Amino acid sequence: MKISTEYLWFETKKRKELVRITPQLEQILGRSGVSDGMMLVSAMHITAGIIVNDDETGLHRDILEWLEKTAPENPSYAHHRTGEDNGDAHLKRIVVHHQAILPVTGGRLDLGPWEQCFYAEFDGRRRKRVIVKIMGE
Repeated sequence: MKISTEYLWFETKKRKELVRITPQLEQILGRSGVSDGMMLVSAMHITAGIIVNDDETGLHRDILEWLEKTAPENPSYAHHRTGEDNGDAHLKRIVVHHQAILPVTGGRLDLGPWEQCFYAEFDGRRRKRVIVKIMGE
């Protein structure tokens, strides 16, 4: 079994943003030499997540608006009593989750016809990373 690990680094311009990372993941997969297995993509920060969905700007707006309704910015979060102002970002991360496992078949990401992978940032404008771990033959 082959195992390969690389990191992606992000510093978004916006506080909340979806960043398509499928092309970078495909490059990492190519370097790994794995043809059949799994790719773990995991945001290594508690206010960011990983989403697999369609790359369509209207849907991206819908996702961010839905998450804002689900976990709105709100100064009354208990977390804010610690001096932070990102309680909503932590809650949004719980909803979208912090990682995804993507299948690898024939040396390619085996995604559905419209599926793309996104880094979901909910408290951006500072440096954060994602681990990409590929396991397989």
